[in-house]
Amino acid sequence: MRIENSFIPVEGVGETTERRIWREGVTTWESFDPAVDVAGVGSTTADRIESFIAEALTHLDDGDSAYFDRTFPSGERWRLYENFREETCFFDIETTGLDEHRDRVTTVSFHRDGETTTLVAGEDLTAERLREQFADASLLATFNGARFDVPFLETAFDIEIDTPHLDLMYPCKRIGLSGGLKPIEKEIGIERDRPDLSGRDAVRLWREYERGDDDALDTLVSYNREDTKNLRTLADTVTETLHEDVFVGETVER
Repeated sequence: MRIENSFIPVEGVGETTERRIWREGVTTWESFDPAVDVAGVGSTTADRIESFIAEALTHLDDGDSAYFDRTFPSGERWRLYENFREETCFFDIETTGLDEHRDRVTTVSFHRDGETTTLVAGEDLTAERLREQFADASLLATFNGARFDVPFLETAFDIEIDTPHLDLMYPCKRIGLSGGLKPIEKEIGIERDRPDLSGRDAVRLWREYERGDDDALDTLVSYNREDTKNLRTLADTVTETLHEDVFVGETVER
């Protein structure tokens, strides 16, 4: 589903009204006609829709993901993904614990355009390198990153991460995929090279590396990179499922 299929950012248009608009065959901004009679869409709402479309088209042409991040309801942020898929930065962090004020970030991996980059504490994991990775991304994608990864990095490195953010944990829940990342991957058929490793192992591996085991760091980096690369597959799967459930199901029924 693309941004251009959406009318829900408009004041007065909720999920029910948007579905009514789609059922009338108005499935894109281009096909909207204020003269078409849609239940629940009066002249005032129709004017708002026209104004929104005019403004939004300009921002879409400019690749302004922040505009849509502000205008879309937070639960509908997944709709930004198709438009900004190629400019999405998937990332995941490993730490020595869960306390952002006391524990340390050990590795951060980024996946974008088919390439994966990993920064390691004590080597190249710095505030400047983190800013570089986030700088030209239109959208960030994580799993539980809104509550963990982002605030942890902001606290640990005194940086501000304000790029629009798709936390995949929430759209996963919307389609009935709950629990941690690993069980969800297994449920949708994502296989891992090291399926027996967990976040607890990530802490152990870092401690072993600190004691001089370079192989432990290699394993940790591989684990972190796999977490990050799998987010792309998860995002593709979840947004396609939501597209079928939210959009296709409504437009086919009419």
